[in-house]
Amino acid sequence: MTPYQRLANAIVEQAAKDYRSALKALARDSDNAYIQDEVKSLERFFRSRWYGILTNVDGDYLIDKLREEAKM
Repeated sequence: MTPYQRLANAIVEQAAKDYRSALKALARDSDNAYIQDEVKSLERFFRSRWYGILTNVDGDYLIDKLREEAKM
């Protein structure tokens, strides 16, 4: 794996961790506008051209899997 691939994986992994945290925070405080914006921002990232350059994993698939994980 090249250094660029490792960096791309790290960016996607951090975004997934941030999304998990944001979903958990949203479950605790669904009226919090800041958390709602954070969730929306991360979802835009997962659907962005930049995300598509970083990985071949479908962004909507990842969002669905992380949301399922958050329900457990």
